[in-house]
Amino acid sequence: MKRLGIISTVILLLLFGISGLSHGKSEKSNQGQNQQGKKQGQEVQQGQVQQEPQEKNQDQQVQQSQGKKPDQKTQKQEQAPQGPKQDDKSKPQQQNTQQVQVIEKTVPPQPKPQPKVQQVQDQNAQRKLEQQQKVQQVHDRNAQRKLEQQQKVQQVHDRNTQRQQQRISQQEQQKRIELQQQNLTQYRTSLDQQIRLAQQRAALLQQQKRLAQYRYQQDYYDRLRQQQLSIQKLQNYNYYNDPYYNTGWTYQYNRGGTSYQTNQYGADLLRQAVNQGYQEGFLAGQADRQDGWRSNYQDSYAYQDANFGYNGLYLQQDDYNYYFREGFRRGYEDSYSSRYQYGSYSNGRYSILDTILSGILNLTSLL
Repeated sequence: MKRLGIISTVILLLLFGISGLSHGKSEKSNQGQNQQGKKQGQEVQQGQVQQEPQEKNQDQQVQQSQGKKPDQKTQKQEQAPQGPKQDDKSKPQQQNTQQVQVIEKTVPPQPKPQPKVQQVQDQNAQRKLEQQQKVQQVHDRNAQRKLEQQQKVQQVHDRNTQRQQQRISQQEQQKRIELQQQNLTQYRTSLDQQIRLAQQRAALLQQQKRLAQYRYQQDYYDRLRQQQLSIQKLQNYNYYNDPYYNTGWTYQYNRGGTSYQTNQYGADLLRQAVNQGYQEGFLAGQADRQDGWRSNYQDSYAYQDANFGYNGLYLQQDDYNYYFREGFRRGYEDSYSSRYQYGSYSNGRYSILDTILSGILNLTSLL
């Protein structure tokens, strides 16, 4: 019996040892399997976590399509931030963007112009354009008319020039030259007498203490002396090369009831006589007004002489003197009365008006 008991205990011990070894191996294998199972479970859970938002979104879309409201709990869970907290450095940038958004919201949008206002603006612009076009058309018409007038004047001048260039006979040319030489001799003698008279007149002005008139007369005397020297050089003048003495008469004028004829060169000298007289008369009247002297243009030495600007050619001396005095009287009256009734002032010179000049000369074209 004892042997049986011992044998049975031994057998039991052996059985327990073998089972312990096998149990240890099985525990190790179970631990390895458990670790692998945990890893697989984590991966499965991650996959499920990733699939859950998609499934929830699909569920919400299905609920919205069926007219059901999504669960508020799920919405709150979805809205809850799951990621890490933002860095503090990003907060100022978010604040700046929020401020910009607030400023943009506060600036009211500019209203678009209403259709009626736009139509009025378009109509005003169209009217303004039409007015500008009308003004331009008027300007173009005026320019065209002015051009046509200039062309007509040029045509008349060309015809006059052509007729003036028609040479007269040698007999008529010689007659004009001889008459001109006689007039020039007489003019030299008359001019010498006027210069001597100017010296006597200057002494009288000093006695009367008319200083302004004295200064003006002395200036006139100096200019007349220069004119006298230039006339002395005409002794050897070549009249045959001067077109005045070989062209026909183109103008007619009347003085003292007598008609006279001349050409373009003589007519230009008549205009010069009137304008030169107006200039000298204005200066003489200005001097008498400054001296406080009474108005008397006939008392002026320049009016009595009436030769300034005349070189002894183209006209008779009497003709030049007459038209010089006509301009002198009007210039003196304008100056002494401080007005411009007969003339004007331009570029440092006093000149008579064209309308007054035409009325004084009353030239008639012979063409």
